[in-house]
Amino acid sequence: MTNDLKQRTKKFALDCWILCSKLPKTREYNAYVNKLIRSSSSVGANYRASQRAKSSADFLNKLKIVEEEIDESDYFLELLFEVCQMEKLNLEAVFQPLMKEAKELTAIIVAAIKTTKSNIQTK
Repeated sequence: MTNDLKQRTKKFALDCWILCSKLPKTREYNAYVNKLIRSSSSVGANYRASQRAKSSADFLNKLKIVEEEIDESDYFLELLFEVCQMEKLNLEAVFQPLMKEAKELTAIIVAAIKTTKSNIQTK
């Protein structure tokens, strides 16, 4: 599962980058694009850091950062998707799998957080 999530979070960042490369190069788009690239790449970086946690509490804190970053990525995907729809850019086929993956990764991380909290409390 660990390697699978490492690969999924890396692929998520790369797929977000590919999406961003297809968007118009304007000041307005660039503001959201920069945020999406930062947050999507931070998901994988922080997940990898969680795998080197020094304790259960450290692991939990790092997972919470992953949760925040994936949620931020999902938010900027939603914003960019709506802007693209307003601008009549037909990129739905690119956005939909990314938004689905963001939600799946969120669910996985939230479940891991709950499990970790439960394990910490039973010790």
